[in-house]
Amino acid sequence: MVNPKDMPGRTTYAANLAKYTALDQNGKVMAEYVWIDAASELRSKTMTLSSLPKDVSELREWNFDGSSTGQAPGDNSDVYLRPVKFWKDPIRGGDNIVVLCECWDADGTPNKYNYRHESAKVSEKHAAHEMWFGIEQEYTLFDEAGKPFGWPANGFPGPQGPYYCGVGAGKVIARDLIEAHYKACLYAGVAISGINAEVMPSQWEFQVGPATGVDAADQLWFARYLLVRIAEEFGIVVSFAAKPLQGDWNGAGAHTNFSTKEMREPGGIKHIDDAIEKLSKRHNEHIAVYGSDNHARLTGRHETGDINTFSSGVANRGCSIRIPRSVAAEGCGYAEDRRPSASACPYQVTNAIFSTVLG
Repeated sequence: MVNPKDMPGRTTYAANLAKYTALDQNGKVMAEYVWIDAASELRSKTMTLSSLPKDVSELREWNFDGSSTGQAPGDNSDVYLRPVKFWKDPIRGGDNIVVLCECWDADGTPNKYNYRHESAKVSEKHAAHEMWFGIEQEYTLFDEAGKPFGWPANGFPGPQGPYYCGVGAGKVIARDLIEAHYKACLYAGVAISGINAEVMPSQWEFQVGPATGVDAADQLWFARYLLVRIAEEFGIVVSFAAKPLQGDWNGAGAHTNFSTKEMREPGGIKHIDDAIEKLSKRHNEHIAVYGSDNHARLTGRHETGDINTFSSGVANRGCSIRIPRSVAAEGCGYAEDRRPSASACPYQVTNAIFSTVLG
């Protein structure tokens, strides 16, 4: 690991902090309110509660300066935080919690960048279909100087090949951070289903789901928050860029597996085929919300399809929609949309799939 003292602007005193994290809170609870800003970056601030809430309805609305997050003009800057879900806080421990919020404007309408509101409505509309999502979140690690974390000081690592699901020094970078994040997700109750090292060195993936409807996107955003927040303590920067490095290196996606109740039942392959046909007719609409930097990733190389062309196939990782071989053999199950970039907002992605597949 890179010595934090060698990183620009970084001075921490973890040993000193430990003395204070162990102090009693006199029955008070620290609630970390988390929201998504105009650039799809995470923001948060802390509120002291007199007791641990039993339900999200017990948490009060809060506000912040939207002019400092790109979500409001300076002359009308108050944006309101409405809690929608909370989890145990694995960073502070105890009865402390992390609260996921929607952003609302002063006139009582959803903020322009509140993509969750519409996603939740669509999810509720189609609840009878029990749409499951499983999202594979890829990401890349950098040091605070902007260099891929753990790469040679004066050069590049060897070509891609030994790093995917690798084991051992020289193949795997920052496993300590990845393990910390995994355990934190399990502690908090996130529906994290696994992790693996990815094709490019210093690139990893975690999977969230299966989870139903908008809950899958909530879970992914919370898992992203935990990753970025824990990486902060390691002096590591997490990038969700679709193509973090130019050259013969893989990009990073958020492959989204989806399945309705009808697709999971015997003979469900017909419903999967019907969904793929619908998706083929709205390819451009999906690309428009699948990540603004996706053009650098969806080139037809490095396990991607071309951004301008819709395609599908069985066990084909170079297409838009992949049907796993096991699904084709069993005649039911799910499909994988391989187009979303790592930076895509899961509320927009799941909303697009809902709208196209179920109308």
